[in-house]
Amino acid sequence: MSVNVTAIIKSLPGKSEEMKAVLLELVAGSTQETACIQYDLHQAADEPNVFIFHEIWQDVEKLQQHNNTAHVLKFKEDAALLLAETPAIYITDRI
Repeated sequence: MSVNVTAIIKSLPGKSEEMKAVLLELVAGSTQETACIQYDLHQAADEPNVFIFHEIWQDVEKLQQHNNTAHVLKFKEDAALLLAETPAIYITDRI
């Protein structure tokens, strides 16, 4: 069964362009994964420091594997000094 994920990432003020570059690298790696059905990155129109991912993964096991890939680990390292707060990650059910 597929898994829907929404992730909200907030960068520090003045760091949105740096965060966007880091996130676009994450998108490039993640969309190459065979279990990735959808991986859309959005930036809030009225708050440039807020980024939102809408993701769909093949199943929970594949999502867990994704979370341990080199590109996710690199994102965590690269984003550490750019984050305003811990990302909010939600597993959701489509209604």
